[in-house]
Amino acid sequence: MFIYNTTFQTNINDAQNLVIYLHEKYIPEAQKSGVMKNVRMSRILSHHDNESECFSVQFEAESIAHIHQWYSTEGKKLNDELLELFKNNVVGFPTIMEVIE
Repeated sequence: MFIYNTTFQTNINDAQNLVIYLHEKYIPEAQKSGVMKNVRMSRILSHHDNESECFSVQFEAESIAHIHQWYSTEGKKLNDELLELFKNNVVGFPTIMEVIE
């Protein structure tokens, strides 16, 4: 099992809008194909300051190949939409992790 994690950082003024977008649009769209499962969204507390907030969105997938296929067909579209909506006010970076226990 693999975890596809994206960490998002946004300015404090856009944090609530980002959470709404992730919950109402990004996550449901990401799960439509059935490749990305068992979603978890978290607020990252260790990197909190007065000017920004960070969030993590994690999905489970059966293989790295599935993740790459999902990203090339669906994930890229979602990323482009997020950039269009939030411009430079949101920065995200993905991480792929393998579950070992």
